[in-house]
Amino acid sequence: MNAGICRTTAYRYFPSQRALLLAAHPETGAPSLLPVDPPTDPAARLDVVIAAFTELIIKTEAQQRTMLRLSLEADEATRAGLPLRQGRAIAWIAEALEPLRGQLSDKELHHLVLAIRSAVGIEALVWLTDVAGLSREEARGLIRWSAQSLLGAALTSPPPTSRSRRRSP
Repeated sequence: MNAGICRTTAYRYFPSQRALLLAAHPETGAPSLLPVDPPTDPAARLDVVIAAFTELIIKTEAQQRTMLRLSLEADEATRAGLPLRQGRAIAWIAEALEPLRGQLSDKELHHLVLAIRSAVGIEALVWLTDVAGLSREEARGLIRWSAQSLLGAALTSPPPTSRSRRRSP
């Protein structure tokens, strides 16, 4: 283990990997990133969630980078079991955008959630800081702006819901 204790000692205090993870990262068990009395406006709800998610990513950046690296190196079965790569952000974003249900079809809403998730999180932070050379504060602002921009675009022109098929020549 990284903390200078062996696995046996850790599991003496924590009966499972999930219990250990929840103690180290309580946010992994959070069903929501919205406050108790969330805003009703989808843009405001999304901003609250993306701000909290981005803060979480920055605070746990070392662990998030490790999970990202492991997920890139692992086969599909191993990736599915990585504790910080379980798709929680998708559920958090979907909850934030729930007021759009009916305005967008279920498939359009799902694709919007996926588009937003592709622009936020550790992957975006790594690219913006390591490749683009932004500070964490600049990256934080751009991540929040990207999420809002995708939402705005979806409200004027819903996201595509099917793969375009290439015609053979």
